[in-house]
Amino acid sequence: MTLTLAHIWRHPIKGIGTEGLDSAHLEPGLPVSGDRAWALLREGSEDTGAWQKCSNFLRGANGPALMAVEATTTTQGIDLRHPARTPLSFDPATEGGRLIDWIGNLWPEGLPRPAKLVKAPAEGMSDMDYPSVSVLNLASLRDLARVAGVPAIDMRRFRGNLWIDGAEPWEEWTWVGKRIAIGSAVLQVVERNTRCLATHANPETGIRDLDILPTLSSSWGHRDFGVYAKVVAKGEISVGDAVAVL
Repeated sequence: MTLTLAHIWRHPIKGIGTEGLDSAHLEPGLPVSGDRAWALLREGSEDTGAWQKCSNFLRGANGPALMAVEATTTTQGIDLRHPARTPLSFDPATEGGRLIDWIGNLWPEGLPRPAKLVKAPAEGMSDMDYPSVSVLNLASLRDLARVAGVPAIDMRRFRGNLWIDGAEPWEEWTWVGKRIAIGSAVLQVVERNTRCLATHANPETGIRDLDILPTLSSSWGHRDFGVYAKVVAKGEISVGDAVAVL
């Protein structure tokens, strides 16, 4: 069956906002352009200018309400929307305080408070300590929904970048160590992606309503979903592009 690129997503602020794209530019040593370009530090962490582990930042694993934020990158900055908030348009380079005020009680009491919006290094601020692009399989998502006993699972729970259609369920595990060509770009698939509690929150409401991790563990013996890849040849990718496993 022909493999195609069905969806492209980026997340301008780590853990805060999903943004769907029709196309993207990929460069070796970089994430999807604009993905996790900013991150909101928690109290007790400092801006090092370099990659840091995810626990230093606000994220959906600890603050499920953040999972319902949607983002749009504009020429002026970033627009954010949430069902419990008036939309926010702000410049992340100069108005990080406005983001902190806007989040308010979307971040739970009792946790280290949001302290400072920081610019990520060029390689982005993904959960991995290398510039990663996450690749996921729509057939696996449908199979997970079947096992979970729900009609469908929103792909935004997984904060992925590239969603592939036309593969067999869980076929992506066989891509580890191989290269995949999408559009004019080529990626090297590095490893599987182990999931966290962020996946339990509904991206429409920000409320935890599915037990994704126990479902993965009990049915497949692990908590992995999707794979991480590195860009090895630059190029343009667009929704609808053919995907080839090399």
